[in-house]
Amino acid sequence: MREARRTFLLDAARLAAAAAAGTAFSQGAAAVDKSYPFALGVASGSPLPHAVILWTRILPDPLNAASVSPIALTVRWEVAEDEAFRKVVAAGSAVAAPELAHSVHVDATGLRPERWYWYRFMLGAAVSPVGRTRTAPASEALPARLKVAVASCQHWEFGHYAAHRHIAAAAPDLVAFLGDYIYEWGPYHLRHPQRAMRSDESFTLAQYRARYAQYKSDPDLQAAHGAAPWIVTWDDHEVANDYAGDLDERLSTDFAARRAGAYQAFYEHMPLRLPPAQGGRFKGVRMFQRYDWGRLARFHVLDDRQYRSPLPCSKPGRGGSNVVLARACAALRDPSRTMLGSEQEAWLAQGLSSSRAHWNILAQQTPMAQSSGVPVRSPQDGRFWTDGWDGYPVARRRLLDTLAASGARNPLVLAGDVHTFYASELRRDFGRPVSKANPVVAAELCGTSITSGSRPQYRTQENVERNPHILYGRSDRRGYMLMDVTPQSATTRFMALEDVRHAGSGQSALAAFAIAQASSRIVRA
Repeated sequence: MREARRTFLLDAARLAAAAAAGTAFSQGAAAVDKSYPFALGVASGSPLPHAVILWTRILPDPLNAASVSPIALTVRWEVAEDEAFRKVVAAGSAVAAPELAHSVHVDATGLRPERWYWYRFMLGAAVSPVGRTRTAPASEALPARLKVAVASCQHWEFGHYAAHRHIAAAAPDLVAFLGDYIYEWGPYHLRHPQRAMRSDESFTLAQYRARYAQYKSDPDLQAAHGAAPWIVTWDDHEVANDYAGDLDERLSTDFAARRAGAYQAFYEHMPLRLPPAQGGRFKGVRMFQRYDWGRLARFHVLDDRQYRSPLPCSKPGRGGSNVVLARACAALRDPSRTMLGSEQEAWLAQGLSSSRAHWNILAQQTPMAQSSGVPVRSPQDGRFWTDGWDGYPVARRRLLDTLAASGARNPLVLAGDVHTFYASELRRDFGRPVSKANPVVAAELCGTSITSGSRPQYRTQENVERNPHILYGRSDRRGYMLMDVTPQSATTRFMALEDVRHAGSGQSALAAFAIAQASSRIVRA
C-alpha cells in the first residue's frame, strides 16, 4: 500500500510539473508518465443503501488518447472498510472497453447502509489512487445530519480549481454537481491558462473525450471526486451553449450526432448508475434520477436540457437565448411549451407525492426565481433572459403548482448556471407580494461557479433590488455552496474563493442562510 501511494504521489508530482511548464496539447505527452494508467483519478457516485458506483478511466496521458492501446483491458477493483485495505468487503474485475474510452463503471453491491468505504482499481502492477465513498442510509433511517457540497460551472480557462480542494477538505457526505462540468471549447493544456480563447470547439465524440480528460487531469478536481460520492446532472456546455432539446444555436442539421457524442462522453466520465444506451447509441440518456438519504432528504435530480421546447423568440436564423420583452414574445405564454418534458414532469410529481423525506431537494441547473430586467407590475411588462426558467414561465408555474399540491415536506431548489450566489423565495406569482393566497412555495439557493466568469456586482445588486423575492445576490466571487441538513433545518453557506486565479487560494463564507422545518422562508444565519 505504501508503494502504491508513493507511485501515485510521484505521478501527481509529474502532472504538477507538466502543469507548471504550461505544456501545449501537441507536446503534452512528453511531460507525462505514460506508464501510469490512472492519470484521471477515480470517482464514485449514485449512492444507494447497499451499493455505489465506482469509476475510473484508463488513460496514461490525459492529452493523448493514443497513450492506451485500442484493446479491451481487465481492471481489478476492491472495496474495503479501512483505508489500508485490511478488511476488503467487495472485489471483482471489470472490462475497460475501447468502445467506451476504456472507462469503468462498477456497481459495487452488497455493502452496508450509511457507512464510509474506501476503494481502488488495479491494472497489472499499477494501483489507482484510493477513493473514499459512502452508502446512503437505510430507507427507514433518520440521520442526524447530512453535509452536501454543491458546485457547477468550471470553465478550464477562467481560473484554478481551488474550490475543489476546499470541497475535499470539507469532507462532505455527498457532492451535488449541477452542470457545466466541461465547456465545449478552449485550448488544450495541462494547466489553466486563465484567459478565454475560443478555440478547439468539440463536435465529435473524440473531441469531447479529450475535453473531459483535460479537465479530469486536475489534481484538485480528482481530490473532490475521491473525497465523497457525487450525484450529477448536466447543463448546456456538456454539449453546446444554449442548446434546447435537439436544436443548437447554429440550427445545425447534424446536431443530433454531435449531441449523441457529447452524451456518450458524459456517461464515460461520470460515476453514473445508468446503462449504456441501447445498441451503444447515445441518442438519449435518461438523466433524471432520484436518491433518498433515508427519511432525511430525497434528491430529485432533474434534466432541463434534453426535453425542453425550443427557446422562445430567438433572433432570426438562430437558436439560443435572447433577452425579450414579455409583451413582445407570445411564445412565453404558450402552455404547450415545456422545460422538463411530460414524462419527467409526471415522474417528478410522483416522486414528490410519494416522498416521506423531511426535505425534498430539487437538484437542477438554472434558477427558477423570476429575474426581470425591469420591475414587474404585470405579467406583460417583464424583460427576461430566455435560456433560464424565465423563458418557460408556464412550465415553471406548473412545477410550482405541483410542488404545492404534492404535500412534499420542505421543498428546496438548488441551482447553478448563472455564476452567481442567489438566495430566493419561490412563489406562483412573482409580481404579487407574499400572502395567504400567494405563499412562498419553496426556497431556492443558487451557487456561483467554480471558475466561470460573471457580470459585475453592481448589476447583480440592481437585479436584487428589482426583484423583491431575490433576497441576496453576489456575482463577483467564485466558489460553491456547503449545506448542512438536519431534521430541524437546512443551513447553507456561500463559500467564496479569495482569488480564483491562484491554485492556492483561500476561502471565506460570504453569507449563510437557514430554512427551518415546515417553512420555506429564508433567514440569514
